[in-house]
Amino acid sequence: MLDLLISQAHAQDAGGAAGGGIAQIVMLVGFVVIFYFLLWRPQAKRAKQHKQLIANLEKGDEIVIGGGLVGRVTKISDEFLSMEVADGTTVNVQKSAVAAVLPKGTIKSI
Repeated sequence: MLDLLISQAHAQDAGGAAGGGIAQIVMLVGFVVIFYFLLWRPQAKRAKQHKQLIANLEKGDEIVIGGGLVGRVTKISDEFLSMEVADGTTVNVQKSAVAAVLPKGTIKSI
C-alpha cells in the first residue's frame, strides 16, 4: 500500500552532468555581466563626475553640501573649503561633502 503513495527514486544518467557544468559557467558569466552594467559601471561614472565637480570648484561658486547647507565658496585649500552661509558666517567643510554646484543667483532667490 505504501508503494502507491511514495514514488520511487531513480538514479539519473551520468551524461547530463557535463552539460550542466557548462550551463552553470554561462550563468555565472551572465550574472557578472549584469552586475557590471547595473552596479559597477554607473557607480564609477558617478564617482568620476563628482571628482570633476570638486576639481572645478572656484571661489564665488554657490554650492550645496550633502547635509543640505547652501552657501558661497570663499576659500579653497587641498582638502577643505570655506563656505559663507550668511553675511559674516563662514563654515569650513571637506571638499568631498559638496553635492552640487548651483547656478549663480540661487542663494538670493532662496
